[in-house]
Amino acid sequence: MIANYSLLVLIAATCILPIIHVLAISFSTSAMASAGAVTLWPVQFTLKSYEYVLNKPEFVRSFLVTLERVALGTLINMLLTIMLAYPLSKEVSGFPWRTWYVWFFVLTILFSGGIVPWYFTIQSLGLLDSIWALVLPGAVPVFNVILLLNFFRGLPKELEEAAWIDGAGHLQILFRIFVPLSKPSLATILLFTIVGHWNSWFDGLILMNRPEHYPMQSYLQTVVIMQDLSSMTLENAKMLSEISDRTTKAAQIFLAAFPVLLVYPFLQKYFVKGIVLGSVKG
Repeated sequence: MIANYSLLVLIAATCILPIIHVLAISFSTSAMASAGAVTLWPVQFTLKSYEYVLNKPEFVRSFLVTLERVALGTLINMLLTIMLAYPLSKEVSGFPWRTWYVWFFVLTILFSGGIVPWYFTIQSLGLLDSIWALVLPGAVPVFNVILLLNFFRGLPKELEEAAWIDGAGHLQILFRIFVPLSKPSLATILLFTIVGHWNSWFDGLILMNRPEHYPMQSYLQTVVIMQDLSSMTLENAKMLSEISDRTTKAAQIFLAAFPVLLVYPFLQKYFVKGIVLGSVKG
């Protein structure tokens, strides 16, 4: 037992300490960060890096693009996942082609056409450089569909039969019985969806033609690999003693992770239950 707890504490520390270190750098002055004097606590505490970042139009614009992507993407993903998992959860006697459809979707996980056909398909549909290019190509997350359909298959059949006797249709059964009883699985899928859209950066780089349309993670990727010389302008000369490229990068990275850190605790209690219940039946 002690060994298990010690291992879990060690794993937790490897996840938390880098975040604390980045946070400490973001609250420290340029000189202390550059000198390597910052570990897990800010040295010469200052908010100048956050003041600079929050007044940076590129960061604010990319943040708003990501919020739009998460809102649209989560709504579309959850709706299509629920609507697809319901019929696929039926027995073959009620849906004769159910097995073929399930294998059709499973094959999309195992095989893909590659990045080039994927890019040209999106281009031919006229979606490039728009928010829909970030949302529609992944509108049906098959892994989430499999989790949810297995959860649906575990619900008591008597509930559905009673609803049929009372005259309920498929949509009423789905949204009045299945969905309310599937909160653990739906919360887990919701967490996967939000984090997936929030952290996605590669599609933004190749599907957006203009940097002002980058989602936040794509923007941060360009910031991390390139030197941010915008802080060296005359307008920011007064702040150069307290901020640097390193402290502003740390501030931007923490601000990008902060919303997910806020959402996760509210959904975490459903996480393990949703995964287990959605994976034990096929």
